[in-house]
Amino acid sequence: MGIEMNVERFANVRTPFYYYDTNILRQTLDAINAETKKHDNYFVHYAVKANANLKVLQVINEAGLGIDCVSGGEIEQVLKAGFPANKIVFAGVGKSDWEIELGLDKDIFCFNVESIPELEVINEIAASKGKVATICFRINPNVGAHTHAHITTGLAENKFGIAMEDMEKVIRLAQGMKNVQFKGLHFHIGSQILQMDDFIALANRVNELQDRLEEQGIQMEIINVGGGLGVDYEDPQGNPIPNFKDYFAVYEKYLKVRPRQTVHFELGRAVVAQCGALITKVNYVKQGSVKQFAIVDAGFTDLIRPALYDAHHRIINLSSNEAEETYDVVGPICESSDTFDKGILLPKTHRGDLLALLSAGAYGEIMASSYNCRRLPDGYTSEELN
Repeated sequence: MGIEMNVERFANVRTPFYYYDTNILRQTLDAINAETKKHDNYFVHYAVKANANLKVLQVINEAGLGIDCVSGGEIEQVLKAGFPANKIVFAGVGKSDWEIELGLDKDIFCFNVESIPELEVINEIAASKGKVATICFRINPNVGAHTHAHITTGLAENKFGIAMEDMEKVIRLAQGMKNVQFKGLHFHIGSQILQMDDFIALANRVNELQDRLEEQGIQMEIINVGGGLGVDYEDPQGNPIPNFKDYFAVYEKYLKVRPRQTVHFELGRAVVAQCGALITKVNYVKQGSVKQFAIVDAGFTDLIRPALYDAHHRIINLSSNEAEETYDVVGPICESSDTFDKGILLPKTHRGDLLALLSAGAYGEIMASSYNCRRLPDGYTSEELN
């Protein structure tokens, strides 16, 4: 079964808060390692943008994963959690100078470079420090993904990556620089992808680009295919572990890996989504003229995904087992979009009941804000609340 929650355990914890079941997290990490250990050249970097809770990071570090960062702050956080710098890849379309300097000072594994201006800046800063930066180029493969438009990243119209037609030019430019060392290519087509055909299309595009480069005598040590594997938001308790077997099997079957080449993955949501829940208390049950509202103390300041992406999170009442009634579950923010779900069945709900919004371990706590001067939610692991 999925995440385990106990009302008594939560009784003295101020709501709203995030709860992380470390048993589910470890089971997820074990499933990843069971697949990747079949390949000596497969390496997974956890995409820390999904969740940077320090205790969650420490569990992931124990499992031996590397890290994918998109900011200097993330680099600082993962180093604090104990990750070695030589397992960090640093991506992002707009790296600041201080962030590049931090990566160089810490001797991170690789910079994923997204433009010629960024390449020039990295080379310049590395020269000033007497260092050589290892780089991969993020190429925009113009491969679509069957997901929400806001989290599709691999189309030509997106801001990410270098256009395929410019690939050879930027590689030759890097090869002529003294303070960068070109090692390979990086890709990422989107997030919450459940159709394996999208990953097959990416693998085929990578094969085409490698063939094209090899015709010009350009070979690479690293192929980084990003992440994007989705999770089951409809039945998280029944399917707490994502489909890692089929995901990695796609690349085993379709990606043509060259000798001595390493393949890197950047999984985020798939690692942490199902281990987390947002726990919130019902402040009021309000009977409107046409609807019944469960008004909770969490708002989109605590979990913005439903307002931002029309995302669905399964909601359960931890306090009641009475007959079901229909509710809109809404927050206290003075915005109409502060709604978690509409017209859902819950056991008869009362003031003071605890509700759990499931599958909230990814892009939940990390995206919280203090809009309306609200305090940020705390995060606790199951080990802390035992």
